[in-house]
Amino acid sequence: MYKIVTKKFLTPTICLMEIDAPLVAASAEPGQFVIVRAREMGERIPLTVCDFDPVKGTVTIVIQIIGASSRIICALEQGDSLTDFVGPLGRPSDFMEEDPAALKGRRYLFVAGGLGTAPVYPQAKYLHGHGAAVDVIVGAKTESLIIMEEQMSEVCDNLHICTDDGSKGHHGLVTEKIKLLLESGVKYDQVVAIGPMIMMKFVALTLKPTSIPLTVSLNTLMVDGTGMCGACRVTVGGKVRFACVEGPEFNAYEVDFDEALRRQSLYKPQEIEADHKCRIGRDL
Repeated sequence: MYKIVTKKFLTPTICLMEIDAPLVAASAEPGQFVIVRAREMGERIPLTVCDFDPVKGTVTIVIQIIGASSRIICALEQGDSLTDFVGPLGRPSDFMEEDPAALKGRRYLFVAGGLGTAPVYPQAKYLHGHGAAVDVIVGAKTESLIIMEEQMSEVCDNLHICTDDGSKGHHGLVTEKIKLLLESGVKYDQVVAIGPMIMMKFVALTLKPTSIPLTVSLNTLMVDGTGMCGACRVTVGGKVRFACVEGPEFNAYEVDFDEALRRQSLYKPQEIEADHKCRIGRDL
């Protein structure tokens, strides 16, 4: 059992939990994920690691209520326990394979859409801590849906907020802000985009003419997290890849986003039915 050390809602539907998981915390790296089960017969939920503290033995996750299983997890309170918390899984971010000294002086741009802010945080934190210049764009529909703004500002050089309705920061899409930064003369060695699939698709379309390397995370496709279910199959560079065991991060310019978008909607009817049962109190 894995005790919930801290729990707080960042928005009405997005919850942050710090979990007591010493073995996971000791080996976790930016870019990886964990598999969570709220109870013995519960669904396996893949969640990217938001932060980890090997000294405290805790791992931080951020989960959004979008269906039955996420609703059950977010209903747990501080002091309750999760049945399973397995990881770290997946490949760490590519820069983790490099000599940390080589990162100093590079400039990275992270583009985080909504919940994507959570997996961006440990990457920005690591790079900033090793001397890289880090800019972050955080996009949301409105100001009330922006998460982790204070924490993110502490691990980057420049934080840019974008809202669809103009309630905070740049009034418009993250792709517009990317163009403005590039037009101002800022040079980036690498861009990383994590967020809704449609956002990552258009970030890729925006940056492709620039030849700036772009990495995206396909964590939202994952279901089982071990490569056995096949739900996270995606075409990358003309080959079938599995996001959970070969990713979740890939070269954005090689990803077939249209296929990935179709795959995301495959289980939507079942998700809606399960969430309805959860809302009316029926066991799943």
